[in-house]
Amino acid sequence: MNIHLKTDEEVELLREANLIIGKTLAELAKIIQPGVTTRQLDVLAETVIRDNGAEPTFKGFPNPYGPVFPASICTSVNEQVVHGIPNDAPLKDGDIVSIDCGTRYKGFCGDSCYTFAVGNISDEAKTLLKVTKEALYKGIEQAVAGRRIGDISYAVQTHCENHGYGVVREFVGHGVGHEMHEDPMVPNYGRRGNGVLLKSGMCIAIEPMITLGTKDVYLQDDKWSVVTRDSKLAAHFEHSICIRKGQADILSSFDEIEKVLKNQ
Repeated sequence: MNIHLKTDEEVELLREANLIIGKTLAELAKIIQPGVTTRQLDVLAETVIRDNGAEPTFKGFPNPYGPVFPASICTSVNEQVVHGIPNDAPLKDGDIVSIDCGTRYKGFCGDSCYTFAVGNISDEAKTLLKVTKEALYKGIEQAVAGRRIGDISYAVQTHCENHGYGVVREFVGHGVGHEMHEDPMVPNYGRRGNGVLLKSGMCIAIEPMITLGTKDVYLQDDKWSVVTRDSKLAAHFEHSICIRKGQADILSSFDEIEKVLKNQ
């Protein structure tokens, strides 16, 4: 395992890369509604990313099972958990869509995800989104120097399972830096006190992927999209953070996204 502790200067570049994602997702939030396609969202996302001097890290990302990823964002709708490919199917009232976005800016990678409601969603879906986002911040509370990866994992897992939700095992958080996926891996399940020791300057992405039913998932024929085995809804929220003493430094931001959503 090769974990690179970031300097203050590197952390600030990571923050810039991540704040571009916040701007991008906020622009998408303005147009997410029934009738819009995820391909339209992808076109807008790439425009915003490039207009801010960054590149979309997802586009052309290699796949050990098939073709490279063809788009700038992952758009996972309803039972899709992660890595959904944007397409021309219109979003419908009551859908939820997880939009995962990655950027490369001045040699550093940002990574963040937000799950959006499309029109009027069910109370069941609202609660899933609320609990999944809460779990993200429960994990971040544990992401301080001197604790371990397992403390983050346990916090996410217990919060979600206490609500009867499934915690996906096959996909996890990860380190971030010059590459989008670096050591260490950050599972959303685990035991307190286990795993890698957290040190100040470690930068990681914490990303609960939580399901309304079973935790079991499978890969669709496109070799990218991952869906729930029971076809029930899934939600996904992600922040990139830097480990510090006492309190984590959150490098990505939902502020602009939620300002847009509040005003709709």
